[in-house]
Amino acid sequence: MSTGTLLPTTVADLIDRIGVPPDRIRLQPPPGTATEDDVIALCDQNVYCELIDGVLVEKAVGQYESRLAMWLGYFLLDYIEQGHDLGVVHGSDSPHRFFRGQIRYPDVAFVSYDRLPGGKPTHEPIAPWVPNLAVEVISASNTTAEMEAKAELYFNSDVELVWYVYPESRMVDVYTAPDQRTTLHETDNLDGGTVLPGFTLSISKWFERAN
Repeated sequence: MSTGTLLPTTVADLIDRIGVPPDRIRLQPPPGTATEDDVIALCDQNVYCELIDGVLVEKAVGQYESRLAMWLGYFLLDYIEQGHDLGVVHGSDSPHRFFRGQIRYPDVAFVSYDRLPGGKPTHEPIAPWVPNLAVEVISASNTTAEMEAKAELYFNSDVELVWYVYPESRMVDVYTAPDQRTTLHETDNLDGGTVLPGFTLSISKWFERAN
């Protein structure tokens, strides 16, 4: 579903357009009418919903996925502390505003100082800047259609690097464009590329620490 299109006429149409399971789609406020204020109000209640063309969609979560995200955040922060102070790291409870007012919660995000107003993070409820790196730890309820659409949104919003992490297979898909993907396995190292020059992480070490 894209901004400016007609509202869906049936629940099946809504599910098809959004690409997520029905148990993650909120019906209040009515689909197509939700706003950033609704996202913020739910966030204040520790309920994390993404905003997809006026529809509130609950973020897929899991305790193992959360551990993986937290450990990745730790490794990124350690990299920054070890003489690579290039920007700031956000966790999974930080909403970001993307292309055409879409709100998403990357599980981990890195944003360079040059993307921040005045070179410093501000304190709005929804981050107004687009991260350089967006990471998604894939949960069971994430669909292929949902993640394909999210990757396209990220790159349309000027995200430079996207990592999709698959907990069960211990693989990471590295995207440098929606149609440019490299799959890394447990025996490989994750590389920060031009976004995080010099950052490397053993995927096996990462998963071992999370376990």
